[in-house]
Amino acid sequence: MADATGSLPPPSGSSSKKKSGKKNKKNGQKAAAARSEIPVLKVVDGNAARPDPVPASAGQVSSTSANKKENSKQLNKKTSIPDLKPLTSIGSSATVNSSTAASPKTTPKSTASHDKPPEMSNNDKKGVTDESADFSTSEPATTNPASPPSTQVDGVLGTDTPRTEVSQKAGTAPSNGIDYADALKDGLKENGLKEGTEENVEDLPVETAQEEPAEKSSKMTTLPFHENTTREKPSDADRDAEREKRALYDEYPSLYFEGDDTDLAQLERDRANAYQAAGIRFAPFHIPLQRRLQTLAVLLHSLSIATAASFFFFLCAIPIFWPLIIPWLLHTLLSKAATDGKLHYRSERLRRSRIWHFFADYFPAKLHKTHDLPADRKYIFGYHPHGIISHGAFAAFATEALGFSEKFPGITNSLLTLDNNFRIPIYRDYILGMGLRSVSKESITNILSQGGSDGHGAGRAVTIVIGGARESLEAQPGTLHLVLGERKGFVKVAMRTGADIVPVLAFGENDLYDQVSPKSHPNLHKLQMFVLRTLKFTLPFLHGRGIFNYDVGLMPYRRPLNIVVGKPIRVTKRAENDLKTAEIDELHGRYVKELEKMWERYKDGFAPERTEEMQIHK
Repeated sequence: MADATGSLPPPSGSSSKKKSGKKNKKNGQKAAAARSEIPVLKVVDGNAARPDPVPASAGQVSSTSANKKENSKQLNKKTSIPDLKPLTSIGSSATVNSSTAASPKTTPKSTASHDKPPEMSNNDKKGVTDESADFSTSEPATTNPASPPSTQVDGVLGTDTPRTEVSQKAGTAPSNGIDYADALKDGLKENGLKEGTEENVEDLPVETAQEEPAEKSSKMTTLPFHENTTREKPSDADRDAEREKRALYDEYPSLYFEGDDTDLAQLERDRANAYQAAGIRFAPFHIPLQRRLQTLAVLLHSLSIATAASFFFFLCAIPIFWPLIIPWLLHTLLSKAATDGKLHYRSERLRRSRIWHFFADYFPAKLHKTHDLPADRKYIFGYHPHGIISHGAFAAFATEALGFSEKFPGITNSLLTLDNNFRIPIYRDYILGMGLRSVSKESITNILSQGGSDGHGAGRAVTIVIGGARESLEAQPGTLHLVLGERKGFVKVAMRTGADIVPVLAFGENDLYDQVSPKSHPNLHKLQMFVLRTLKFTLPFLHGRGIFNYDVGLMPYRRPLNIVVGKPIRVTKRAENDLKTAEIDELHGRYVKELEKMWERYKDGFAPERTEEMQIHK
């Protein structure tokens, strides 16, 4: 029988016991050295049948006691054994010499698909040991997690060859039913040592069996949604809101600002690189002529009232002009051109002048169309917000700079303003030529009841800045406060004349000036409201930019203006006696609803820097 080291003693009939002892001693040393190179094979089936142990010869039984002692010393000696992982065992305990390899017990060659270790030549074998023994070993079996599962046959991983053939092909002795890995572990534990180390076994922590993970619950878990809330099925309110949003997107098309990005980028660069003195940024001298003309056009319009009044008083100071001034003043006081609805002083040539294109490009301003307006109907445009001076309303509806007649062909629109503006000499003639008319009830009724394609106002339209002077006091950059809750006069006029109501929302109108906030200066706001109630106009305390600087002055800022014309609300003509409060409120509510739709639809595109949502005041 083979000894514990797995080496075989020399054949019987040896002439000398000394010679046999020396040889056994040398073989034991070689076996101990080979033990560190024992291949590790993964056992898939622990109960797989193992081949019967090979019976030992008579010579093997007669091993000397000296050989046994030497072998026991080799076991107690510290060896470096590969880490023995679970489910692994040693295929064989030692290599065999050349005489055992030539034993008649060898099995037929395997047909396994694994590469066969290269056979060594006789010359190479002689260089291995003095005894010309072949101690070739197989490489330890490794597993790759990414590789597909290996074949499992006869309890050996990754091969179809029986265990006996695998062990002999690797140059090892066939298994004899002894688990050498367990035997080696037991031997080391008896000496109180851990494998491959000198640590004491008693000092090591006891390994406990890992608990199997609990079975996963069959119930579906809720995922976190937004602020630590659970994802739930949408409610009826959510479904209604989603349907309203889809309907909103179907009702109002996508609009885009069509400005020149190159000009806007150059403007921002000029502001960033401007020369500063005392906290004021001054415009550079190399400004293009186009921008100089834009500034000039806005300056002339902004100073038109002051210029007209100053020029009139200058003429009055010269006696030679008195014979002309007195008749002209009488005509101004008695004229009904602002309210008769005949549009006699309207000049299309003045409205289409090149100067207004410079005016619109200053901001720049754009007019956006969302729905068609038939030319056989009459309309009342409600413009929001008022802003400080309503530059957007003037550019869109008092001039042709934004192409109103091209977008809405067949419609003649007149912008309405306070009746007091038609009492200012020279300025009155200027605004009459631009097509502006009085905002009085008489003026609106006359414009929408005569003229047009049918002689009764078909194809005519008026634009009313509904918020008025009261709304101008709410004009703050980044906000949109509309004074609309109690303003229903335009709805009554629409019902009397049968004119459809068209909401208009100007994104950016409130951003053109900075104004003193009524919250931070309440006493000043009270003074403004007193002037408004007494004189019917207000005095906004504002500031903008200058002609040659970007921070101080009365010029509006260069900020985009997007005027969006909404969906018309159909109105049926009613007699004065048939006007009902419920119907007026219903039309007013529909008008407010359309404004809210327009705000929700276009606020992200045209008001990305807003500080709050739209608010409607009484």
